Amino acid sequence: MRAHIITYGCQMNEYDSHLVESQLVSLGADMVDSVDAADFVLINTCAVRGKPVDKVRSLLGDLRATKARRPLVVGMMGCLAQLEEGQQIARKFEVDVLLGPGSLLDIGKALESNERFWGLQFKDELHDHIPPPPQGRLQAHLTIMRGCDHHCTYCIVPTTRGPQVSRHPDAIMRELDMLLEAGVQEVTLLGQNVNSYGIDQGKRVPGIPSFAELLRMVGASGVKRIKFTTSHPMNFTEDVVLAMRDTPAVCDFIHLPVQSGSSRVLRRMAREYTREKYLEHIATIKKHLPNAVLFTDIIVGFPGETEEDFQETLSLYDEVGYDNAYMFIYSARPGTPSYKHFEDLPRELKTERLQRLIAKQKEWSIRKNSAYVGRDLEVLLRGDAHDPAFLEGHSRGNHPVVVPKAGGIDRPGIYTVRVEHATPHMLYGKLLDAEGRVLEPQPVAAPEAAALSSPLPML
Repeated sequence: MRAHIITYGCQMNEYDSHLVESQLVSLGADMVDSVDAADFVLINTCAVRGKPVDKVRSLLGDLRATKARRPLVVGMMGCLAQLEEGQQIARKFEVDVLLGPGSLLDIGKALESNERFWGLQFKDELHDHIPPPPQGRLQAHLTIMRGCDHHCTYCIVPTTRGPQVSRHPDAIMRELDMLLEAGVQEVTLLGQNVNSYGIDQGKRVPGIPSFAELLRMVGASGVKRIKFTTSHPMNFTEDVVLAMRDTPAVCDFIHLPVQSGSSRVLRRMAREYTREKYLEHIATIKKHLPNAVLFTDIIVGFPGETEEDFQETLSLYDEVGYDNAYMFIYSARPGTPSYKHFEDLPRELKTERLQRLIAKQKEWSIRKNSAYVGRDLEVLLRGDAHDPAFLEGHSRGNHPVVVPKAGGIDRPGIYTVRVEHATPHMLYGKLLDAEGRVLEPQPVAAPEAAALSSPLPML
């Protein structure tokens, strides 16, 4: 069988796609790069917002047309597959295999079946399953928990991924050892709410450390860089910040979603904290990690949000001074309390507010990024940028960075870069040698030389 996986959504979905791919390879499948070359196409879906669901519908329509022309097995996995909405879509588009987030290890059983296979049970063994490490990559994701015990009124994740289950640290460290042996230098610890690691359904799990303790354990492994996502402010504690400060491998990068700057809106979201409590966390971070890079998530136009509420979000952005933010228009998702009980705001109003927030974010991002001009940063370069004369990567603070290939450096690795130019969403610089000298870009072969000679590639 020739298989192809298409992934939508979060980093957890990327990890799950890698897990399923490893299962397919162990069953003898060849992974191919396109739908046209595949006998089996599996879509890893997201249900957090309406847009990725629409993308899945469109793709399934195309695949149904392909199935009418040639033999093709089509599968869906991920959060949308767990929902009745997703199951209705699967029936409509004649999907052959449906796997929820808790049933990924059923992929072999599904492909052996001679009829439509629906796997929607949460399997305990999934939490201890260790996929093989990715090959030829310097960065990898490492899941430390699954599910979520919070019940934000806009979020479908507790329904799709179930209650929180923390992974045993022995399994985490075994997987980490495999990643290090494969050459991975940066690991991102994944969870719906990493701060509550070790406290499942409100109870401390015997034999499971706190998240701060886990950070210290992972930091002692020899890994060069550690990041984590996502944090919930309700469970964010000072000991996590202290563990970051005291563990050199942990990057000074914190993604702390606020969702709204209005305490009234936060109550409607059931976020379990206030604006004031969130700002206390920010003060703690800045006290112990004054150079921390701060990212957040913000939902614009939540039901009932007034102009005054939105102004509080804008003022919070100024008070915190975020480096960047993931900003979304509220998307009503069937099955969530906000969908059932709240009236949505007009699309035009939500769009207008989002544009104002984006303008605010760009102001802060260029201000923050410009401060790096002239500074030297440690950058993990992943490989070629869109322009093959350049390499792309990211700093310890998760800033996207682009540099020209120079001094024989043309492959992935961790290098020192001197930043020469900044935009709201990108840093541009040049590579330094071991003595701290700037390496001039290596010449580019004609006829592209003239087009590629600019220090700022068109990305």
